[in-house]
Amino acid sequence: MSTTLTIRDESTTALGRPGLVWTLACPAERLTARALIELRVRHEVEAHNLRQSEVFQGLIQPSEAERALNGGRPRQHRPLDWRRQVRRAWEAFEANGFILLVDERQVESLDQSLELGPVTTVTFLKLVPLVGG
Repeated sequence: MSTTLTIRDESTTALGRPGLVWTLACPAERLTARALIELRVRHEVEAHNLRQSEVFQGLIQPSEAERALNGGRPRQHRPLDWRRQVRRAWEAFEANGFILLVDERQVESLDQSLELGPVTTVTFLKLVPLVGG
């Protein structure tokens, strides 16, 4: 049975303001946090590569997109490797770059098993380090 997930992207810099909300089809009712992150990142990288847009808008920004967001422009569209982006997302999760919440319960590890219901909300809360602290 396929499950539709409501994905919420939020950031500590935008608390109190609505974040980006979209849906994602999930082929299983149970999976690990690692598999959930892979599903999300693979979906957004494949959509980016299909659109051939210059700037990637996703969970983990590749270095060229980061430079573009800071004023530089990428030379041309380059397809992204979803496997590389997934590895970077796993690393960011383990380094507390973002918090993963499933139905408002925090996920503690990549290997944690998650049970998904027909109305499951997954929140990716990007953390921004404090300056000087």
